[in-house]
Amino acid sequence: MDNQQTTAAVKPVSPLRNGVHIAFRQLLALLGLIMIAVAIPIAFLTPVIPVGLPIAILGVVLLGRNAMWGRRWMEGVLSRHPRVERFAPNWLMRLVFGREKRDVRPDGK
Repeated sequence: MDNQQTTAAVKPVSPLRNGVHIAFRQLLALLGLIMIAVAIPIAFLTPVIPVGLPIAILGVVLLGRNAMWGRRWMEGVLSRHPRVERFAPNWLMRLVFGREKRDVRPDGK
């Protein structure tokens, strides 16, 4: 009886439902990319109050968690410019990339 109840309780994922989830995640990633692009001018317009920083952090999290292409793009930026990773907090690196920060030598290489 228990075996029947557990198999009846598990619903198979329909292709339509799976497609909706994929489309929603891509929209979240696109929203993250837009937030990163918008955060740059906002940061210059509000130099005293750091409004652009939380917008950029939220955009990075949305992009890195919802799209593989976004994560690869950000990893490429970090590998080309290793000093940028110095500014990222450790919790953000674990949240977005699932790893700790890399050690950067003082000469920037």
